[in-house]
Amino acid sequence: MPVCNALRGTARHKARRRPPNYRFDDATYNQTAASFDNPDFVDVVIQSYRHRHGAALGDPALEAIEAQLAPQPSITVPTISLHGECDGVAAPEGLEGHAPHFAGVYESRVIPVAGHFLPREAPEAVTQAINDLDRSRPSPSR
Repeated sequence: MPVCNALRGTARHKARRRPPNYRFDDATYNQTAASFDNPDFVDVVIQSYRHRHGAALGDPALEAIEAQLAPQPSITVPTISLHGECDGVAAPEGLEGHAPHFAGVYESRVIPVAGHFLPREAPEAVTQAINDLDRSRPSPSR
């Protein structure tokens, strides 16, 4: 069953007010909102939040991967973590203390006046981080 129009209106309102420096136009919103018509949309969203907050088990098909990740193995690839200063989903200060999980080069960057949609809100910062990581790679041996 498609999501009712009231929920669509709520989602549109949130999409328009959440990003501090990016405004969804109708075409972008409509392209994204098509996902609301998936018959399991509401169930998937609710399960996602419950699992994220430890109130529900995950997908049994992914238990082996969950077991590998549970001990939080070190991340060995060079990493630049980007956080929107105005992110209403995952505030940058909630991510402090992550550096010990990275065995390779790690840098955390907070992007001013940006929220949760960094590729749309701050594409230059995302591109810069990708370019910086690319420049940090060792040159291939010849």
